[in-house]
Amino acid sequence: MENDLSRTDVLVIGAGLSGAITCQRLARAGIAVTCLEQGIWNPLPAFPGDKPDFELQALGPWNANPNIRKGKDDYPILDDTSDIKPLLFNGVGGSTVMFSAHWMRFLPSDFFTYSLDGVGTDWPINYQDLEPYYLQNEADIGVSGLAGDPAYPDRPDYPMPPLPIQTWGEKVAVAHDRLGWHWWPGSNAITSRPYQGRRPCVQRSTCRAGCNEGAKGQADQSIWPSAIEAGTRLVTGARVARILTNHQGRAEGAVFVDESGATRKINADIVVLAAHAIGTARLLLKSADVAWPDGLANSSGVVGRNLMMHPMNRMVGFFDEPMNSWQGHWGQNIYSMEFAETRAEHDFVRGAKWNLSPTGGPLNAALYPVDGPQPFGIALHDRVDKWLGRSALWGMVAEDMPDPRNLLTLDSTHLDQDGDGLPRLHYTTTENSKRMLSFMAKKGRESFGEAGAYEVAEQTLAAEIGWHPLGTCRMGNDPRNSVIDKWNRCHDISNLLIVDGSSFVSSSCVNPAATISAIAARAIDHLINYRSEY
Repeated sequence: MENDLSRTDVLVIGAGLSGAITCQRLARAGIAVTCLEQGIWNPLPAFPGDKPDFELQALGPWNANPNIRKGKDDYPILDDTSDIKPLLFNGVGGSTVMFSAHWMRFLPSDFFTYSLDGVGTDWPINYQDLEPYYLQNEADIGVSGLAGDPAYPDRPDYPMPPLPIQTWGEKVAVAHDRLGWHWWPGSNAITSRPYQGRRPCVQRSTCRAGCNEGAKGQADQSIWPSAIEAGTRLVTGARVARILTNHQGRAEGAVFVDESGATRKINADIVVLAAHAIGTARLLLKSADVAWPDGLANSSGVVGRNLMMHPMNRMVGFFDEPMNSWQGHWGQNIYSMEFAETRAEHDFVRGAKWNLSPTGGPLNAALYPVDGPQPFGIALHDRVDKWLGRSALWGMVAEDMPDPRNLLTLDSTHLDQDGDGLPRLHYTTTENSKRMLSFMAKKGRESFGEAGAYEVAEQTLAAEIGWHPLGTCRMGNDPRNSVIDKWNRCHDISNLLIVDGSSFVSSSCVNPAATISAIAARAIDHLINYRSEY
């Protein structure tokens, strides 16, 4: 721990994807930037993917649910009032350490759901605003894929060719051709060849608990090395307790607890929050004071509201022949956008993105939470024989509509280390999402059936899939119903920025990492170019 942490030009809170991109760009512009991260920087050998007990570690100390993992860098999240349990990781790289690395851009229509479909709220920015940043980040992070997808606007080639779609991907792709349904090779933040000093993917299918090869584009491997080289000061083991403001109503820094347990203060001209949609809203609410009794930068009352969680179905198709489907990358082999947007004949609006994945090893097969009782004895062995290497998984991610009744609050009856309330999630799946996923389940059975599956197992409205909390500090033009402007500055405090997924106005049906990174890069470029206005 450095001893001179009293002052910096820009303070960034959170060392995940958006924090890494923020620091990298600021440091390259010659701006003094310090990042506080409450977790550690895990070395590649620490990840369990190349260990014999990988599946056991993924159920415990490397579980994506912090309430199960209970690491010293985690804080409890009260989720018994939420249909979906949040999954996230605290440490350098943030949740990209554990993400499946699906790398998808928003569709152009995702920015205008109200104008097009009469639901949600339109964004104050559009696809074209983010397009150059999508491209830049794909090169920095290392994305593999195939250009030309008819579901998207034209684009240049990806930095790397796509990863193999494997036998089960080929089967489903041919089936979709016969059905006349869209499919495309998966785009993933995973290297398909040596790239910028990183090794290519070895197809071990253990992506969700850190990549030992450095092939996955998690921010600790893809962005942070260059951010450090450019001059960023990264401080780990630094748990921020609250953001500070001065008598002029401007952000002036933060109070944090360092790795020794000492409480410290750091001053800054500009503060950037990159602490995840849960962590950022939590910190703003924790920072309430006399001037901000309802939470910092919360004159709108919107901080914490409009929480979106991406409801999801998981469909498993079983095949007679071995396909080695315990291997591969746990990104997407192929994806389908066939039912991703509103159609007049549906009884729901917007849609879902499907991603086809492997199905894991023997423990995953034994414990996978499909409908029905858990088998024991001979029945359990039969189930593992049936699943292991002979199955494929469709994950069906529903676009989630913002609803102010879905929110994060602080629960004063359960206190954190600072004496503040723990974050409580209040989330109920909408009827629109339920109708949507019921439809997707029927179509998923049709997809696997056409591919030759003799049986399909279904987990509808899965609870342990909360990878994508979004929207708790939404972007907008009107300070009365949004927290930040289109450049990610808080309406109430112009030198306080929010660059993570809490800024989202709508959720799309695609994985949000690409858009989180593009929004952060755009916001920081504006800060660099117009710094005197902040």
